[in-house]
Amino acid sequence: MNQLQWPFLNLGKPSASFQALLRLLLRSSFCLAAMVGAWPVMAQSTATVDTLTSSPPLPTFATIRTIQIEGNRRTKTDIILREMDFGVNDTISLATLAERLAQNEFNILNTGLFMTTKISFKEWKGETNEVGLLIEVKEGWYIFPIPILELADRNFNVWWETYDHELSRLNWGVRFLHHNLTGRKDQLKAVVQRGFTKKYELIYTMPFVNRKKTLGLNLHYLHTREKEIGYTTQGDELLFTNNSNQILLRRFRAGTGAQLRRRLDIIHRWNLSFHHNIIDETVRSELNPSFFLGGLEQRYISASYQFVMDKRDIRPYPMNGYLLDVGIDRRGLIFHEGMNALDIQVAFQKYFSFGKKWSTGFELKGKAGLLRNKQPYYGSQALGYEADFIRGYEYYVMDGLDYAYNKSVLRYRLFNKKFDLGPYMKLESFRELPVKMFLVLRNELGYVNNPFFAEGNPLANELLWGTTLGLDLVVFYDKVFNFEVSRNRLGEYGFYLHWTFRI
Repeated sequence: MNQLQWPFLNLGKPSASFQALLRLLLRSSFCLAAMVGAWPVMAQSTATVDTLTSSPPLPTFATIRTIQIEGNRRTKTDIILREMDFGVNDTISLATLAERLAQNEFNILNTGLFMTTKISFKEWKGETNEVGLLIEVKEGWYIFPIPILELADRNFNVWWETYDHELSRLNWGVRFLHHNLTGRKDQLKAVVQRGFTKKYELIYTMPFVNRKKTLGLNLHYLHTREKEIGYTTQGDELLFTNNSNQILLRRFRAGTGAQLRRRLDIIHRWNLSFHHNIIDETVRSELNPSFFLGGLEQRYISASYQFVMDKRDIRPYPMNGYLLDVGIDRRGLIFHEGMNALDIQVAFQKYFSFGKKWSTGFELKGKAGLLRNKQPYYGSQALGYEADFIRGYEYYVMDGLDYAYNKSVLRYRLFNKKFDLGPYMKLESFRELPVKMFLVLRNELGYVNNPFFAEGNPLANELLWGTTLGLDLVVFYDKVFNFEVSRNRLGEYGFYLHWTFRI
């Protein structure tokens, strides 16, 4: 049949030219349909070729598969692993891997158990970035049966200048310290002291008592008998009296505490203690009636809580990081015979380095008495005692209910070297002696609010200022010596020596 049939129309036989055009359109349609049908296959084939010719993306994380520790002869392996912020099968970004390893070296050093720590790669599988780590530690000397021969005064400068470095003002005895009694970072401290001040003390601290190593406990006991006491403050100087035939002050303290440490850098501490202090009648009647606010005894229970967030790199001498320390102390809980106080204390430190040798830092600290009633003289210490002092005022003490201070420091590293003592040092742990020296400029401001004992003490309720140029010597990493020339607001200059040991 030579006639085309259309569904609705009968147009008769088409012309030859129309038939040719129709055949061209049909052929074009078939070609287009074939191309469209083949497109997914072509696209799939192209993708397959691209996949075969391109390399897979490189891993951006390293996976810790093994951790091996060498050199820990006494310390348990799990105690070291507890100080690290990663473990086996954890992943670490390659961009921060070197920084994390360096920080974990500091974490292990900050336990105080080791002289040196080094973390290195034992193996590294390049195709998967699975790594094995080797931690090499050199343990310190944990046992210190130390003969006691120390000053009865607040610091070296007071003993040398004020008391003409009299040898009779020395304490003698023995102090036994063990910083790793069972290999679990537990510490035992026992003191038997005679001489100027008789003292008996026992402290045991177990940092971990549970399987997760988050909860610790401590026990402490103290008993002293003192023939000399600082009975009052005049001219911002602590006045002492002594009686070779009579005990002027007896102190007894016993208590327990707990520590919670779920994270490496956050610690919660609670302490509960019983205190019983007794003075001789001559202290009340002849020296200072306000020593115990008219009484002869202090008998009370104290309870305290402390929160610490410590992100400093090297805690004995930090170069980077910060510290936040908040505490509250209730003295006179349940009963308060001769003592009723509630204090809150806040401290913040910040350090950072810039350049290769420069570093700086500042510290803010303050304490406030929330109970504004008059406190006994024995219990009103503010600045000038132990670590709370303003440089340039080492010969002074400032008592009060509240205080605050700001300290800033600028340091330039002059020296950084390790000495190999070799055969001259028999103890292997101390054969390598790292020493650093810094040129230091310090500026310090402080203020003490003394509403009850300010009479005759002109530095109370006044702005305190001191500046220092000195040298800091850091031996190993936790023994710090400060050699300083200071000037205070009174225009007084002095050379002062301070030191901090962690033993």
